[in-house]
Amino acid sequence: MTDIALTEHGAAASLPLSGALGRAVAASRVVDAAPDPNTPGRWRLRAAGKVGVATVTAPGGETLTIRITPKVPIRRLLFLLGYALDAKGWRDDDVALDAEPELLPALARLFERQADRALRQGLLQGYRTTEETSLVMRGRLREADQIRRHHGEFPAVEIVHDEYTTDIAENRLLRTAADRLLRLPGVSRDLRGRLLRLRVRLADVTPIGRGHEPPVWRPTRLNMRYQPAVRLAGLVLQGASVEHRPGHVTVGGFLLNMARVFEDFVTVALREALRASSGHCVLQASHHLDEDHAIRIVPDFVHYTDDGTPHAVADAKYKAERPDGFPDADLYQMLAYCTALRLTDGHLVYAKGNAPHAAHRVRHTGITIHQHTLDLDQPPATLLADVRALAERLQPRTARTTQNPHPVSENG
Repeated sequence: MTDIALTEHGAAASLPLSGALGRAVAASRVVDAAPDPNTPGRWRLRAAGKVGVATVTAPGGETLTIRITPKVPIRRLLFLLGYALDAKGWRDDDVALDAEPELLPALARLFERQADRALRQGLLQGYRTTEETSLVMRGRLREADQIRRHHGEFPAVEIVHDEYTTDIAENRLLRTAADRLLRLPGVSRDLRGRLLRLRVRLADVTPIGRGHEPPVWRPTRLNMRYQPAVRLAGLVLQGASVEHRPGHVTVGGFLLNMARVFEDFVTVALREALRASSGHCVLQASHHLDEDHAIRIVPDFVHYTDDGTPHAVADAKYKAERPDGFPDADLYQMLAYCTALRLTDGHLVYAKGNAPHAAHRVRHTGITIHQHTLDLDQPPATLLADVRALAERLQPRTARTTQNPHPVSENG
C-alpha cells in the first residue's frame, strides 16, 4: 500500500505509480491526477477542493491512501462545520485538538466525546411504528394486507403497532457513525478502543445498511442532550459516503468538500446575523431567470422583506483565485441573480485571498456587484463579527425601477 500526504490547493506531488493505479486515482476524482510529462512512470497528484483521507483501489488490487490536509487549521475547520450544523449550540472548547494534525482523527475524537456525553444518562427511547406479520394480535390489524396475503388462512395476522424502544433514528445514526469511523484509516488505537466501547453500548440498535437513506430525526426537547452528537453523526455519514465504485475502481474514506463547508457556514452565519431584522432568509432559494420559467437559478442566500420581496442576495465562493483576482464568471452569475430578483446590489463572498474588497458598477443597469472576503483563520468570535459587518453591507441602496411592480416570489 502506498501512502501520500497532500495539502489542499498546494503544489502537485510527483509519485511513482503503475498505469492501472494512476488511472484509478484519476477516475476516483479524489484529487487531480495526470501522468507526469517529464518523468515516465510517475503521476502528478494535486489536491483541489476536498480534504480528509481516502483509499483508492485499482482493479488489480493495488491501493493508494491519500491524506489531504486543509489550508485552514483543523480547529478552525471544525468550528465552521459545527456552527453550520448548530449555530446556537457550537462550542469551541469541546475537545483539545492540538495533538490532531489531520481532519479525520480530530472529527472522530470530537464525535466520540459528544456521543459519550449524550449516552451518560442512558440510551434515549422513543416510539417507533412497526408493521409486521405476527402470530399474536397487538396494535391494529392491517386489514388490506391481511386479506391480500392471508385470505382464508389462520392464525398469521398483519398488524401495525407503536413500540417503545431504543432502536430509534437518533441511536441508529450514532451506531452507524461509530461503525463507519472504525473502518476508516487514521484512527488511533486509543480512539478506536473508545469507539468500540461506544458501539457496545449501542449493540441492540440496528445500524443503517449501505445504500439506505439515513432515518429522519427532528430536534425536540426530549432529545436535546443527543442533538450535538447526532448532528456530528450526520456529518460523519455524509463524509464517509465517499465509499463507492466508479467502474472497476473502489474508493473508501472520509472526505469533505471545502466549497460546501464554506457555503454552509457563510449562509447560516448571515442568517443568524440578520435574525433580529425584519423579513426572513432563505438558503438555496429557487427562482427563474426567464419569464417562461425554463432557466432555474439558485442563489445561496436571499433575504426577503415581510411581503416576500427579495431584499438582498449573496453567493459564497470557495475557490482558488487567479493572480489578478477572482474569476469573472462569478460576476456574470451575480448579475443574472440581481436582474431576475430586481435588486441594485449583489454580494459575492470569498475565502480570503490576495484580492481586496471590490465593487463593480455594471454599465446601463444601475447594478453594483460587491466582492467580499472572509479570513477563516481567526478566532470564532472575530470571524462572526466580520460576518455581522458583512450582513450590514447587504442592505440595498434603493429598489430598482421596473415595469413589473409585483414582488418576486421565492419560487421565482
